[in-house]
Amino acid sequence: MHTIDTAAPVVVRLTTLIDAPLDTVWSLHTDIDNWPVWNVDIDQAKLAGPLAVGSSFIWRTHGLSITSTIRELVPGRRIVWGGTVEGIVGIHTWTFEQSGDRVAVHTEESWSGTPVEAAVEELATALQTSLENWLDCLKSRAEQTL
Repeated sequence: MHTIDTAAPVVVRLTTLIDAPLDTVWSLHTDIDNWPVWNVDIDQAKLAGPLAVGSSFIWRTHGLSITSTIRELVPGRRIVWGGTVEGIVGIHTWTFEQSGDRVAVHTEESWSGTPVEAAVEELATALQTSLENWLDCLKSRAEQTL
């Protein structure tokens, strides 16, 4: 099982509950090409190949063009990706769990590298805000599909 770098200077962990079926939430979240449709922070996203371990996707957010590689995939339950952009090494895990009529979505992300060490507080705030927005957008879109 792949995990974040718990010793990284920036680590953010968040959870939200979504009032939608697990299949809906999982499908939205793993349909990478359509992230810009529901996530206002993502300008473009393109998966190269199938959704599978080892596949990469290129996405643009907050002025950065990022290439991420899928490191772990458990359909309907967990996806982990990572990559490096401008010296920042990011590892991002997402876990999905049915909880009654709702889905608990848990995300953890770590950032390490020289740029992070130079601006820990600023980048921690940026990551926290970004992930809160991502979860809010996912929740809003999933609940609208009902």
